[in-house]
Amino acid sequence: MFIYRSVGMAKSIATPVTREHILQAALKRFAHGGYAATSVQQIVDDAHVSKPALYYYFHDKAGLYQALVSEAQDSRYHLMVEAAKTNGGFRTQLVEILGSLFDYFNNNRELMRLSFATLFASPGELPEEVSHIEKGRRNFEVIHSVMKAAMKKGEVNVRFDSRELALGFYGHINTYIMANLLLPGCKLNRAMAGRVVDLFLTGAGIKKGKRK
Repeated sequence: MFIYRSVGMAKSIATPVTREHILQAALKRFAHGGYAATSVQQIVDDAHVSKPALYYYFHDKAGLYQALVSEAQDSRYHLMVEAAKTNGGFRTQLVEILGSLFDYFNNNRELMRLSFATLFASPGELPEEVSHIEKGRRNFEVIHSVMKAAMKKGEVNVRFDSRELALGFYGHINTYIMANLLLPGCKLNRAMAGRVVDLFLTGAGIKKGKRK
């Protein structure tokens, strides 16, 4: 009864700005302190809102965490879908996808740190209702569809199937982003995206007759 009245009162003061303040406060706490060490009270204090305002938008702490994880997954999905529509050939598509993701990472480092922490969380570290696997698979399938299209056009090596190629490139993406979290000096930008794509497409080995 008390919660119902409180949430009802929150409706009159809740705004999209309030929701954004809550998300930003929660992101800082979760990204730097982890899920278990973060309390709802800490979040509302940082956001300068009341608990009823938080519960108006998010059912509980797990729901708030899920909103952040979904934001990271959904934003990357939409970026990859749009980048995959780029004209100019297979390499151009890959560079645009990777460049877009690098840009997103540079603007959302804490959110990406949270996303990777969720991916590698130990069993029981996060609530069971926090879901990320299905959206991760959906994002992978964007890359997979690009590889399948390139295979049909004869633009990739037929020694590998489309899933192998997609896993290889998806691994490139995540490895460079995780490396930057550990080694911030490794700049991720559009120029780097082009070099990473070339490394993926051609490899680092010297071909016979090309050694200098």
